[in-house]
Amino acid sequence: MTEQVLAIDVGGTKIAAALVDDEGRIGRETVQPTAESADPDEVFAGLEAAVRELVGTETSGAPLRVGIGSAGPIDEPAGTVSPVNIGAWRDFPIVSRTRAVIKELTGTEPLVGLAGDGHCFALGEHWLGAGRDLDSIIGVVVSTGVGGGAVLRDRLVGGLTGNAVHLGHITVDAWGGRCVCGGYGCVELYARGPGMVAAARQAGWTGGDDARALTESARAGDPTAISVIDRGMRALAAGLATTATELDIPTVVLGGGVAKAGDVIFEPLRRHLRDFAVLPYVTGLEVRPAVLDNAGLLGAAALAFTLPQTR
Repeated sequence: MTEQVLAIDVGGTKIAAALVDDEGRIGRETVQPTAESADPDEVFAGLEAAVRELVGTETSGAPLRVGIGSAGPIDEPAGTVSPVNIGAWRDFPIVSRTRAVIKELTGTEPLVGLAGDGHCFALGEHWLGAGRDLDSIIGVVVSTGVGGGAVLRDRLVGGLTGNAVHLGHITVDAWGGRCVCGGYGCVELYARGPGMVAAARQAGWTGGDDARALTESARAGDPTAISVIDRGMRALAAGLATTATELDIPTVVLGGGVAKAGDVIFEPLRRHLRDFAVLPYVTGLEVRPAVLDNAGLLGAAALAFTLPQTR
């Protein structure tokens, strides 16, 4: 029987989990809401419920391999997470808590890997998505925030704590406003969906309350929407070019809700990249749209498959 790993994708509004085989086929899956609670155990209860729904008591004796993708920051060596969008979890021991639930169910201690959600997005798109023909990509998600990760020669670029390629918090304007991370002029300030909407409304745009409405207005020719998106994509282009230049990776896969708007996002982004990706090895920097709807979950599965089958 083909091995199945357990993939878990933890987000601010939902916790998704699935059993996935080595060809990326999803078997049983479940989604639990992320509890809006100040109690860390109440939040973990959703993850535990997902695990209990998918993991049976029967076991072949081999340890179950598990990949967890979580909003960050994370501390991969410690197995803890402190997601910005899950206030109850600060240095929460997600790996040990998940391991304990699975050991209770199966009698065998599982092998558990942890990565950031941007890293899992990159892993998923590299394995089965827009980057499946390449050994190296940068993956970027533009939605309510800006996240990222990279795969270099078929290996995840994790860094010492698991937070490498935190592209949304690269400074692109040293004199810019204060970011939620504490820095100044970060990519995320200008390129994330809510940030662009807020800038447009401040400039007099009244076309709606979210990034989808903003991109629709731009597509219809609204000059304020076009200008704000152009500014956001220039900031994103600066961050992408910096990351590509530092890592020497010439392909970016772009996903997330904002990226689904198509040419209204990709055209200004690609145009501005020409101003920043100027060294010879990145002048042809390519930006591809993501193709997977569940790249984070599949990336968590890909992470699990990198774990050794035995301790």
